[in-house]
Amino acid sequence: MGKAAAVGTAVVGAAAERKRKVAAVIEDVEHALSTPTALLRGISDAMVTEMERGLRGDSHAMVKMLITYVDNLPTGNEQGLFYALDLGGTNFRVLRVQLGGKEKRVVQQQYEEVSIPPHLMVGTSMELFDFIASALSKFVDTEGDDFHLPEGRQRELGFTFSFPVNQTSISSGTLIKWTKGFSINDAVGEDVVSELGKAMERQGLDMKITALVNDTVGTLAGGRYADNSVVAAIILGTGTNAAYVENANAIPKWTGLLPRSGNMVINTEWGSFKSDKLPLSEFDKAMDFESLNPGEQIYEKLISGMYLGEIVRRILLKLAHDAALFGDVVPSKLEQPFVLRTPDMSAMHHDSSHDLKTVGAKLKDIVGVPDTSLEVRYITSHICDVVAERAARLAAAGIYGVLKKLGRDKMPKDGSKMPRTVIALDGGLYEHYKKFSSCLESTLTDLLGDDVSSSVVTKLANDGSGIGAALLAASHSHGI
Repeated sequence: MGKAAAVGTAVVGAAAERKRKVAAVIEDVEHALSTPTALLRGISDAMVTEMERGLRGDSHAMVKMLITYVDNLPTGNEQGLFYALDLGGTNFRVLRVQLGGKEKRVVQQQYEEVSIPPHLMVGTSMELFDFIASALSKFVDTEGDDFHLPEGRQRELGFTFSFPVNQTSISSGTLIKWTKGFSINDAVGEDVVSELGKAMERQGLDMKITALVNDTVGTLAGGRYADNSVVAAIILGTGTNAAYVENANAIPKWTGLLPRSGNMVINTEWGSFKSDKLPLSEFDKAMDFESLNPGEQIYEKLISGMYLGEIVRRILLKLAHDAALFGDVVPSKLEQPFVLRTPDMSAMHHDSSHDLKTVGAKLKDIVGVPDTSLEVRYITSHICDVVAERAARLAAAGIYGVLKKLGRDKMPKDGSKMPRTVIALDGGLYEHYKKFSSCLESTLTDLLGDDVSSSVVTKLANDGSGIGAALLAASHSHGI
């Protein structure tokens, strides 16, 4: 054999060896991330068990099942002018809505978004709430003739506060800890409604805070107002959570008088769910170990938008290390945690061009590999598919668990018609990542079976939380 032929044979052999290694890694990944339906059913059962532990007040329960004190969801009969303040990140929104009862519904609404200066996120409680109250006061000043406050009525506000709070009534709750880049120590342990109320008084603003809610509960209220059959709200965005309407008799830890409605909205905080049934791969374990909160929010780390792109990056990095996917040198940019974001993953996954042009462009911009072969692009797209499918199927298992807890997972025993059941969903992951949402929906149908799934509807409740807080201020209004 001549020299050239020998080199050629060696090159072909090396290429074949690389292909074999790539295939082996992919096979391992597919196996580690697989979610057969039987496994999902087991996860749903574990979720129900944890929900029941949380409702009993078991201190070791991973799903906290927080009582929200919301016992009246909007009915559509609400009338009048109501305000909402939605504080959950580096921006907050102020909103007003004129409600016209059953016939006219939302007559008029206006909102304004305000950025919080970074120094106020780490300052004092008084500085932050004074800034918010000042913006709210300016917004009230622009009310205009389309909005009408009846004579002698005080303005009322629903306050969406998406940080961990120990709620003590519908309109009071103490801050447990800040998240999302906020660190204002003198606010921790304080009643956030009282803090905002004092700031509004300092501004000379005459307004009562009627309801304190988190974004998931706000989404549930907005969903119920739009459709009376809504029983639960699920957020699938950067993070994830679920809230649903529970029978007050099924909450052993509830010690007060039973609410007149007989119902209580529960904020599950299901992101902290974990179970040995969850399919945790080496990539998930490493990501969790290196995170700011190891061992916590395990379910959220498997299904939410904050983490999916990072899981894809870790798998691509293994393919680069173990199977030279991007050539002999591992791209240094691929070593950076969170360099690949879930919106980038979604764009690659949805690329249907014949040469996967978007995948190639993203690998060039994010990973720093200028020329990728079609094979490498297909592999990358496939990894996005495997990670998104697992997340969507695990999210569907959680929703199925909530339906199971409510007894909406099977046909009524007495042979009567299955009641229409609507799940309100919000969050960028569900709204924008179409392959994720369609996989979630088909998995839920599969888990429920044809008879039951024909009565269960998933509905996008876009931006439910802002208007939801105003609607909860209305349904718990002191003027009604």
